[in-house]
Amino acid sequence: MTTEVLLPKIGFSMSEGTLAEWLVPDGGEAVEGQPLFLLESDKSATEIEAPASGVLKIIAQPGETHEVGTVIATIG
Repeated sequence: MTTEVLLPKIGFSMSEGTLAEWLVPDGGEAVEGQPLFLLESDKSATEIEAPASGVLKIIAQPGETHEVGTVIATIG
């Protein structure tokens, strides 16, 4: 089963965020609850945890800005 990794809303007024860095490489093993990527918003940078365990397939690249809810990767 594949799990979509969505750009989360980490602040009340946040509508978009910038993917700063993947902490697991493309094709690497993501572990549920472990840091997966670094997300920059207007006010801070936050480590976001993996929602599931499995092989990471990256869709969005570091430096790109996306709206909250955008699929940025899958874990399968």
